[in-house]
Amino acid sequence: MDEDTAKDTLTLAAVQMTSTAVLEDNLETARAFIDQASAGGADIIALPENFSLMSETKHQRDDAAERVNDVEAMLSAAACDNGVLIVGGSTPLPAPDGRVTNTCLVFDGHGRRIGRYDKIHLFDVSVSSSESYNESRHIAPGSEPLAVDALGLTLGITICYDLRFPELYRRLAVAGAELFTIPSAFTVPTGWAHWHTLLRARAIENLAWVVAPAQVGEHTSGRQTFGHSLIIDPWGAIVAECAGGPGVIFAQLDRNDAAQRRQQFPALAHRVLDR
Repeated sequence: MDEDTAKDTLTLAAVQMTSTAVLEDNLETARAFIDQASAGGADIIALPENFSLMSETKHQRDDAAERVNDVEAMLSAAACDNGVLIVGGSTPLPAPDGRVTNTCLVFDGHGRRIGRYDKIHLFDVSVSSSESYNESRHIAPGSEPLAVDALGLTLGITICYDLRFPELYRRLAVAGAELFTIPSAFTVPTGWAHWHTLLRARAIENLAWVVAPAQVGEHTSGRQTFGHSLIIDPWGAIVAECAGGPGVIFAQLDRNDAAQRRQQFPALAHRVLDR
């Protein structure tokens, strides 16, 4: 699609994957899902967190980070070949301190990289007595929010655990974001407890679209992820959900919907604190 000719209605697609510890396999799977989503009419395609690698080992993360050119080449070619905007979930990139970043790369329909976001909030949490995570041990946090203008929309780019920090989404909304992308790899316990509620809350309180592609199922590391990729409208209604295994979900986005909702229900303009 011509980037300079914004359509009134766009088709969103969220890809749900069960990524492995083999980068080549994940890139092949992601490319197939991108092509499938494009064939289904998608204008914007979002991949899940860790789409290129689901691994708990430093060696595999470092290796994937050193091969970021392979990841970028796939995303660029897939975007250009299909003429679609791709929000590239997340992939590890080298960080100056020897760790990696958890990074979302965004490509336009000409295959150009138009954005990079490094996950700000890191998941250092004990989910249960037998399941705990310490992302900051091997991931360096980002520091800057990212809003990207494309296809006549402003997209706020975030990743997974960011979801629990509403101030990030308010900052993006105030900057003009009408669509939040939230690629994730939620745990099963936190998914059942909070996933739908948190995503709907971010949509409702900011009167914004939410696209949340997710990892699902059991991975080669033994980790299990929740799935349930969602697309939510600015009124908080779930318009598409992937309740099963890997796949693609679609939804139609009226490009004027968020602006109209914000005009009819001007909660953002009624803010008193932190203006």
